[in-house]
Formats: sequence, structure tokens, C-alpha cells
Amino acid sequence: MGIQNINKKIISFNVEFNVDYKEAVLQQARLRDELVIEGECRDIHIVAGADVSFEKDGNRIFAAVVVMDTNTFEVVDSAHHSMITSFPYIPGLLSFREGPAIIKAFENLKITPQAIIFDGQGIAHQRRFGLASHLGLILRIPSVGCAKTRLVGEFGELSREKGSTTPLTLNSEPSSETSGELTGYVVRTKNGVKPLFVSPGNMISHQGAVDIVLSSTGKYRLPEPIRAAHNLANKLRVEFK
Repeated sequence: MGIQNINKKIISFNVEFNVDYKEAVLQQARLRDELVIEGECRDIHIVAGADVSFEKDGNRIFAAVVVMDTNTFEVVDSAHHSMITSFPYIPGLLSFREGPAIIKAFENLKITPQAIIFDGQGIAHQRRFGLASHLGLILRIPSVGCAKTRLVGEFGELSREKGSTTPLTLNSEPSSETSGELTGYVVRTKNGVKPLFVSPGNMISHQGAVDIVLSSTGKYRLPEPIRAAHNLANKLRVEFK
């Protein structure tokens, strides 16, 4: 599948980022019903990482996408895009601030990844529609949210060994239909380091999301495609100055 296929999917998907707070929340509630939380990671090894960096005290965003072969951690493609964003920083609505630049970066790729790991949330989100879900739905590629901090949910004991996981479940009112619902996993990617919060974005199961993160992790806490995208986005910001 080439990048032209991605472009056709983006063009055919009707989504609007330039909206106000109320419309953004309504859009999340409407689109989340289209998510497919199914799919395994069997034979997936061409994995993209996507991340952004912002100008300090500014609204210019630098979005980077790095595609790796996770069997070797070789970079096989990368792309980036810089632009001014007008959507404010609002927790839970980061896709409206970061999404347009990330989508533009994906349009510049020559290789279509088999899966994408986003530095953000998938369905482990107050409206079950974080950055990885929103952009995964637009790109129509299996997508995973891999966040350094928890946004919602509660979890129990987690072993300090690499590969250990524990469920991340919603802690809503006991009478709520969603109370206790599985929203992701807390994952230890290296022995003794702080865990990551992993959840499906779109077109991947809970276990598939965990498997993609672990198979994409090398010597460090963060999956290698995310580390590479993070470094590229910061490099672009520094060079722009």
C-alpha cells in the first residue's frame, strides 16, 4: 500500500479540525462509534511513530513521523510538517491542536506503515476518543495510543519486570454502565522504569496494542519509533529558531 492510498483515505474522510470547544466534544462523541477495537499485530513490523514539538510561548507546531522496521530498528522513511495552529491547548482535545500537522506529515511519507504508535491516548480518554483514535480513524491504519501519563482509569499492582501488564479500567460511578470497563493496559517496557499507558486507537485490539508497543521497544522506555519522532520534531524546532 502506497502513500497515495493514505491520501485518498484522508480526502474521503469528512472531518473538521477548525471548530470550537463545544463542536470538538460533539465530534468526538459522534466519531467514537466508528472505531474498530479489533485486530492483532501478527506480521506487523513496519511501524510509524508520530510526535510533535511546539515553539516555546508560540503556536508553531513541528510534527514528525518516523517509520521503522522493528525487526532491526532501521529507519525506512520519515516526514515532517510545520504550521501555525490556532486551537488552544485543552487536555482531552489534543487531536484538534496537533492533528492537522501530523496528517500533513503523513501525506509526505513514501512508505505506508502497517501500524502507528502515537505519543498520546487512544480510547484511554474521558470520551474514549484520544489522539490515536481520532487520527487512526482518519488514516485507516491500525493505531495505538502510548502515553507517558495516565489520563483516565485506575489500575492495580504491576510487576517491575519488562513486559509486565495490568488492566487500566474506568473508575466511574458504580451505577454507571462504563464502570470497570477496560480502557487499556499499563505496560512496563523496561525493568524497573515507569510504565506506559497503552490503549487501542483504531483497528487494533487491546492485546494487539500492547504487543505492538513491546515489539517496538529497544533499549529505552519509549518505543523506538516514538523516540525517533520525538527527536526529529525537537530537531526541527531548534533548527527553525
